[in-house]
Amino acid sequence: MTEDTEGVPYEPGSQWYDGEAGPLVRPYAMTGGRTQPGPTGVRFDLIALVTLDGGAPGAGDDTALGPEHRALIDLCRTETQSVAELSAGADLPVGVVRVLLGDLLELGCVTVSRPVPPAQLPDERILREVIDGLRAL
Repeated sequence: MTEDTEGVPYEPGSQWYDGEAGPLVRPYAMTGGRTQPGPTGVRFDLIALVTLDGGAPGAGDDTALGPEHRALIDLCRTETQSVAELSAGADLPVGVVRVLLGDLLELGCVTVSRPVPPAQLPDERILREVIDGLRAL
């Protein structure tokens, strides 16, 4: 065993260690080679909101989950998070987070919802008329 320029020990020829970054794990290793979130049929948009389902059987059973799954669960414990926030908080690529969330959704650990699309929101003009009508009462 030798040391790199920073004085950090490493094994010569080891392809899984980077002197500056530390141990390397490829994204496909975290997802088991999968690139799609599974047969759930749920699209994990960047703005999709993920909430921890505390009453779910898999939410408390951390033994069946990998460290990346547990990291996502820990991020959701305090508050509802978007997929983009989870990706940034866990320091994982969005594609990996989507696959891991698919696993958690199938286990019943999380629920996923989407904000109301702008096209389905009431028109601002109608809301102003309602406010004006209420003020007139």
